[in-house]
Amino acid sequence: MNNLDALADTIRSEFEQVNTARDQAYQRSRALISVCARSIRAIHREEWEQANELIAEAKTAANTLIDGVKSYSDLYYAGYTQDAIKEYVEACLTYALVRNEPLPTPGELGAESNTWLNGLAEAATELRRRILDIIRHSHNDEAERLLDHMDQIYSTLVTFDFNDSITGGLRRRTDTVRAVLERTRGDVTTSLRQSQLEAALAALEAKLAD
Repeated sequence: MNNLDALADTIRSEFEQVNTARDQAYQRSRALISVCARSIRAIHREEWEQANELIAEAKTAANTLIDGVKSYSDLYYAGYTQDAIKEYVEACLTYALVRNEPLPTPGELGAESNTWLNGLAEAATELRRRILDIIRHSHNDEAERLLDHMDQIYSTLVTFDFNDSITGGLRRRTDTVRAVLERTRGDVTTSLRQSQLEAALAALEAKLAD
């Protein structure tokens, strides 16, 4: 028992370090989620310079978050940490999909594979907003391209038929992607038919005017 106080002090010091890392991780997670949300908003507004700056800021924030918890596995795999990293993945993948660039890999983003897949699923749902913005003005090939990306992502996600403890709840997000994809396909189809009808009417009017 002579060494009890010394042992207790050592353990207390360890707990204080973990507690400090936990508090920092929580604050950094919230900050990362905020900058990712702003970057996605800039993408939808086609404010590309600002989107690039915000994604660069998010990368720094994500690296800081990960570095702060990499020595504490419980904190690294905690829900708030992985959720923040997922938001970072979503922002980066949304940018790549909209700009028609190669998708950054899990390794390039410092993300676990399941976190990356969940971020991909959420990026797919962001494409619906982009497509609706496009067809609100007129139907074009860009809407078709993004719809095709959504379809490809869904077709890939459904192949990961593993327990949620492995995928991080991917099945639920995949179901969401399916529902969003079906609605978006219907919207694009309606837009295409309307565009074809308008073109036919315009051709008829031109013919009658001759």
